[in-house]
Amino acid sequence: MYLLTISGNLLIVLTIYVDSHLHSPMYFFLSNLSFLDLSLPSVIVPKFLVNLLLQRKTISLSDCISQVFFFHFIEGTECLHLTLMAYDRYVAICNPLRYTIIMNRRVCQLLVVSTWAAVVTLFFGPLVFMYMRPPVTFAADKLLSVFYTIVTPLLNPFIYTLRNEEVKKAMRKLGGEYLFTCSHSFVNIGKT
Repeated sequence: MYLLTISGNLLIVLTIYVDSHLHSPMYFFLSNLSFLDLSLPSVIVPKFLVNLLLQRKTISLSDCISQVFFFHFIEGTECLHLTLMAYDRYVAICNPLRYTIIMNRRVCQLLVVSTWAAVVTLFFGPLVFMYMRPPVTFAADKLLSVFYTIVTPLLNPFIYTLRNEEVKKAMRKLGGEYLFTCSHSFVNIGKT
C-alpha cells in the first residue's frame, strides 16, 4: 500500500508538471495535494515497517519529536490546502470571467506558501495540549493511525485526479496506454 501511495501521488505530480495543458490553478493545487499525500506516509511508514521486522521496537526521543512534528505539519498543511482548493473552485464558479485575474500564478504560489506558514501557528499550539494527556494506549488509536497515514493518501489521487478526463488524457501521453489502463482499472474497482 505504501509503494502504491507513493507511486500514485508521484505519477500525479509528474503528469501535471509535464503536461502544459494542466498548468492551471486547479491542477497546481492538485499537484501540491499529491506532494503532501506522498510526504505524509513517508514520515511514519518507514519506521513502522522497520518495527514490524525487528524484535526491539524503539525510537529515540529526537526521532519521535521529528516524526510528530513533520506528521502534524504536513497534515495541518493538507487541511488548509483543501480549503485553498475549495476557494479556487468557489472563485471559478462565482467569478468565471475574472477567474484568471484573481487566481493568477503569483496569487496561487502566495496562497500555498501562506498555508504552509499558517500551520505552525494554528495547529501546533493546540497539539501541545493534545499530547499532554496521560500515556494510555488505545488499540483504536493504532488502527486509526494506519488509516490516517496510509489509506487516505492512497485514495486521494483517485478521488481528486484520476476521474478527471484531462488528467487521464495527459497520463496517456505521458506513459502510454499501459499506465492509463492500470489506473483506470483501479478507479473502477474503487467505484464498486
